[in-house]
Amino acid sequence: MTNRKTALVVGASRGLGLGLVRELLVRGWDVTATLRDAAHPGELAALPVRIESLQLDDAGSQDRLVEDLVGLRLDLVFINAGIYGPAHQSAQDASLAEVGQLFMVNAVAPLRLAERLLPQIDTARGVLAFMTSELGSVAGNESGGMALYRASKAALNSLTRSFVAERGETGLTVLNLHPGWVRTDMGGEAAPLDVATSVKGLVDQVEAYAGQGGQHYLDYQGSTIDW
Repeated sequence: MTNRKTALVVGASRGLGLGLVRELLVRGWDVTATLRDAAHPGELAALPVRIESLQLDDAGSQDRLVEDLVGLRLDLVFINAGIYGPAHQSAQDASLAEVGQLFMVNAVAPLRLAERLLPQIDTARGVLAFMTSELGSVAGNESGGMALYRASKAALNSLTRSFVAERGETGLTVLNLHPGWVRTDMGGEAAPLDVATSVKGLVDQVEAYAGQGGQHYLDYQGSTIDW
C-alpha cells in the first residue's frame, strides 16, 4: 500500500505542463502525463512517469485515455491546454475554422475530458485544475487586446462554472489557475517569470486548496481573480 498522491497532467510535452510534472515528482507524487504522441516522449522519457497519448480535441482519443486509466484513483487532474489562436486576434477577420479550433482546444475539449474523468477523482480531497489566464476575467478586462484568446479563456471559465454548479455539493475542489506571464513558447522571452517559479506556485495552490471544496479562480501566488 502507498500513501503517495496520484496526478494526471494533460499536455505535458513542454513548457508549463512539463514543469508541472517535474514539480509534482519532486514533491513525491505519482504522475501520469499525456502528450499527443507517446511514441516520442521527448524530455518525459527521462522521468519516472506513466506516459499516455491524448489528442485533447478528439473525443475518441479522450475515450481511449479514460479506458487506459480505469481503476486509477486520482488526487489531481490538471488540464493544461491552450493555443493562442490566429495572430491577428480579430473577430472581424477570424474564420470559422480559426475560431472553432481555438474554442474547442481552450474551452470545450477540457470540459469534455473533465466530465469523463470525474468518476476517478477523489471526491473528498481531489482537485480538478484548469490552466486558464487572468485574461479570461471579464471583470478585469480594462485594456482589451488579445481579444480572441481572452474570449476563449473566458469561455473556459464560464463552462467550468456551469460544470461545478450543475453538480452541486460534491466535495471536489475545482481550481481555475493563472500561471502568470511565463517564458514559454506562448509567453515569449520577454515574460518576467520562469517556468520553475510558476509551477511551484501552481502546485502550492493545489496542495493548499485540496479538501476545501468549491471553485476558486486564482493566480500562481494564491491571489483571487475576479470572474
